[in-house]
Amino acid sequence: MAALQAALSSGQLHHACLFGGPDGVGKELTAVTLAQAANCERGGGDACGACAVCRRIAGRNHPDMVWVMPEAEQIARGLAGRADFAGTPSKDIRIAQIRALQERLSFKPLEAKTRFIFICGADAMNPQAQNALLKTLEEPPPATVLILISSAPGQLLPTIRSRCLKLDFAPLPAAVIEEKLLRDKKLSPEMARLCARLSYGSLSAAENLNTRALAKRVSQLERLAALDEGDVSAALRFAEELASEKGAAETAMALFETWYRDVSLLSSCEDAPPDEASLLHADLLPLLQSSAARLGPVEPLRRIDLCRGVRARLRFNASPRLQLEQLFLRFNRSDA
Repeated sequence: MAALQAALSSGQLHHACLFGGPDGVGKELTAVTLAQAANCERGGGDACGACAVCRRIAGRNHPDMVWVMPEAEQIARGLAGRADFAGTPSKDIRIAQIRALQERLSFKPLEAKTRFIFICGADAMNPQAQNALLKTLEEPPPATVLILISSAPGQLLPTIRSRCLKLDFAPLPAAVIEEKLLRDKKLSPEMARLCARLSYGSLSAAENLNTRALAKRVSQLERLAALDEGDVSAALRFAEELASEKGAAETAMALFETWYRDVSLLSSCEDAPPDEASLLHADLLPLLQSSAARLGPVEPLRRIDLCRGVRARLRFNASPRLQLEQLFLRFNRSDA
């Protein structure tokens, strides 16, 4: 943020920034704070957070602060209803949204000294939308800054990335998350430590974990481990259940990747077992050990690749049930 403040003070803020990093590590908060600092009534290259402009920007109701995101994300955030969209809400940012943005940018800002455009989940732009945005990045309107916020910036076109000032956000240290959970959520030390470890460096993910979510995680991982017994009907039932809940398939893929990461780590370090602090699922150590003994060090890596492939296809609206059924059947086929 110091570099951005220096750019603000010198009047040399880049017209397009790419904030990349995991979800829940402060990318959007930094973007909002930057917009506040650029427009704060008190000036000075910093945001007071108390003036009318800062409050309106924080409340997402400033007319010159434009938010662009997939339709499904708008519904998830409560910014729109399903009835606002024809057909199934898209998980992509479509070219129509970028063209609507460009039409809006053809007019001068209404109030702000510097207008900000926040493209949330920028990697969700389909190729047509990304190509359309290139024109705006190449010929940016005056007094306008575009901030592309992405958890997977590598999925953006190289021509998009090359026209942006890139800032990488790292996962938050588990100790920082644990301390905040202890202070703000009043969790027990054991629960705070577990939630911090399972958050993968994301404060928002840690805050969303609760007793019910943790119990669901244990149930899913126990059923995942049981799939190695080769019960095809159980695999298909598990796939059907995960696919029936919105967003559950993508969440499960992220969970399964971390599980197989721990399994691989355990099976690779038989002579010198890893410290439990290095295992994300250390609370399930007996189950991890049995899976490691059964799968060895290589098979978990293959399964991680399979899960990543499913997650990538789900982002482009592939059938969750079909993807999960194929995944679970491939787990027991080394040639798949």
